[in-house]
Amino acid sequence: MASTPFDVLSICPEKHTYKLTHARMSASGCCSYSTLKAWLPILSWLPRYKLKWLQMDLLAGITVGLTTVPQALAYAEVAGLPVQYGLYSAFMGGFIYTLLGTSKDVTLGPTAIMSLLCFSVVGGQPHRAVLLTLLCGLIQAVMALLRLGFLLDFISFPVIKGFTCAAAVTIGFGQVKNILGLKDVPHQFFLEVYYTFYKIPEARIGDVVLGLLCLAVLVMLMFMKMGLGSEDVPPCSRLARKLVWAVTTMRNALVVVAASLVAFSWDAYGHHVFTITGKTSQGLPPFRPPPTSDTMANGTVVSFGEIVEDFGGGLAVIPIMGLLESIAIAKAFASQNDYRIDANQELLAIGVTNIMGSFVSAYPVTGSFGRTAVNSQTGVCSPAGGIVTSVIVLLSLEFLMPVFYYIPKACLAAVIICAVAPMVDYHVVANMWRIRKLDLLPFVVTFLMSFWQVQYGIIAGVAVSGAMLLYNMARPQIKVSDHGVLVMELSSGLSFPATEHLSHIIHTQALQVSLPRSVVLDCHHVSVIDYTVISELRDLLRQFKLRDVQLVFSRLQPSVLEVLLAADLQGLRHTDSVEAALQMEWLRSSVSEIAL
Repeated sequence: MASTPFDVLSICPEKHTYKLTHARMSASGCCSYSTLKAWLPILSWLPRYKLKWLQMDLLAGITVGLTTVPQALAYAEVAGLPVQYGLYSAFMGGFIYTLLGTSKDVTLGPTAIMSLLCFSVVGGQPHRAVLLTLLCGLIQAVMALLRLGFLLDFISFPVIKGFTCAAAVTIGFGQVKNILGLKDVPHQFFLEVYYTFYKIPEARIGDVVLGLLCLAVLVMLMFMKMGLGSEDVPPCSRLARKLVWAVTTMRNALVVVAASLVAFSWDAYGHHVFTITGKTSQGLPPFRPPPTSDTMANGTVVSFGEIVEDFGGGLAVIPIMGLLESIAIAKAFASQNDYRIDANQELLAIGVTNIMGSFVSAYPVTGSFGRTAVNSQTGVCSPAGGIVTSVIVLLSLEFLMPVFYYIPKACLAAVIICAVAPMVDYHVVANMWRIRKLDLLPFVVTFLMSFWQVQYGIIAGVAVSGAMLLYNMARPQIKVSDHGVLVMELSSGLSFPATEHLSHIIHTQALQVSLPRSVVLDCHHVSVIDYTVISELRDLLRQFKLRDVQLVFSRLQPSVLEVLLAADLQGLRHTDSVEAALQMEWLRSSVSEIAL
C-alpha cells in the first residue's frame, strides 16, 4: 500500500523545542493513529519524553506556580469575585493543555483582561461567571471543530492594541481605591475616577503606606530582572545571577507573603490598620455542573434564557478575545523558540479548558503572557510543566486558604498594577502615526469606547476596521495612463463592491467624453470575479459597442478568463499582454481610418 507523507509534531531533545519532522505511515495509519495524534498532541511528544527534561519541567512548573497563586488571587478581585475563584480558575488549564495544547510554553489561567471582561458582563456574580465560562468554552470548542479560527483575522492589530491599552488603564486605576483603602467606590470607570478623588480624605494611612511600599519593591525587582546581564560570566557571578533571577521572577509571591506577615503581626496585636482579604472558602471546589439558573436576593428565580440575554454582546466578545490573546501568545513564543503551533488545536484546548473549568467553579481563562514568559525563560521542555503548576494551585486551595485571610488588598492591588502597566504601549501610537495615520482611527475608537463598556469598545473598533476594509474593496485604486488608448490598471482585486467605482471611472474618462475612447483593462491583479461584475461588464461592452470603441481585457488569470468565457459576453476581446492589446487597438484604428 502506498505511504502518505504527513507532518508529526515532536520535541527536539537538544534544544528542548518542538519542531516538525517528516514521517511516513500507511494510509490506514494516517486515518487512525495520526488523526488521533492531531487531536491529542500529547501522543506526539510523550513517547519521546526524556527523564532529563523532568528537572526543567519541575523547575518551570514550580516557578510559574509561585507566580500564578498571587496573580490568581489578585485577578479575582478585578473580576469582582471572591479570591478563591481566581485559584478555581487557575488549575484546570494545566491538565487540559498538557493533553491538547501545541505549545510547550503557554500557560492557561485567569488574566487581567479576561477578569475585566468577566466583571463587565456578570458584575461580580459567581454563579453567572461560572455559567459564562461554560458557554464561552462551548463557543470556542465549536469554532475549533468547524475550523473557524480564520474569523480572528478580522480583528485588526489597532483594535487589539486600543483594547489592551484601555483595559490596562481601567484595571490599573481600578486598583487605586485598594491602594488607598477606600470603600463603596462605583465600578463604572468615569464614576470610579470621580469618587476615588472625591474620597481621598477617607484614605487609610496603613493601606497607603503598605501599597506604595509593595509597588516600590515590585518595580525595583522588575527593573533588576530587566537589568540582568549575559549568562556568559564567571561561575560565582553566574550563581549570584541565578539567585537574583529567582528572587525577581517570584517577586509577586515574595511580596504577598511579606505583606501578609506584616498584616498578621499588626492584627495579632489588635491593630487593624490594613484592609485584608478576609474569610475565604477552604478546600477544593466541588466537581458539579454549572448552574443554569440564578436566584436573586429577593427569591426571584432568573431562568437560563434571561441570564444569556443579560450576557448580551459579551457572550461573543469574551470567547473571541480569549482566543485572540492566547493564540497571539502561542505564536509569539513558537516563533521565538523555533516551533509551530496549530491555531485550531489551540482553540480546542482553550474551549475544553473553559468547559471543564465551569465544573469546578472557574471563570473564563486564556493564555497569560507574563506567566508564559516565565515558563519559557525557566527552560520548560514540554507542556507537562503545566501539571506541576496546577498541583501547586491545588495544594494552595487545600492547605493555604486560611493564610490568605491576612493578604492585604493593597498588596494585591500593587501586584495587579505592576502586571498591567506594560500593557500600556504608547510606542505603538507613534509607530502607527509614522507608518499609516488612518490606522489610528480604529485604535482611538476602541480605546475611548472601552472606557464606557469594554465589549462595546471592541465591537466599535471591529466595525470601524471592517468599514475601512470594505471601503478599500469598494474603492480600489485604478491607475490610468494614456497611450493613445486609455490603459486602466486595477491595483487590487475586482469584487462586486468595486463594480460601480470601476464603471464610473470608465464612463467619465472614456465613454462620456466628446470623443469616446477605447480602453485596455489590465487585470493581472484580479484573481476572482463574480456574477455582479459579469453583469456590469456585459453592460460596459454594450456601451462601448454603441460608441464604436473597444474594451479590451489583458493579462487575465486563467480562472478569471474561464469565467468570462463561460459568461458568453458579446464583444469580449482579450490579450496576453498590455502591449498586444495596444497593438491590436492601433491596428483596428488604422483599418478604420483607411476605410474612411
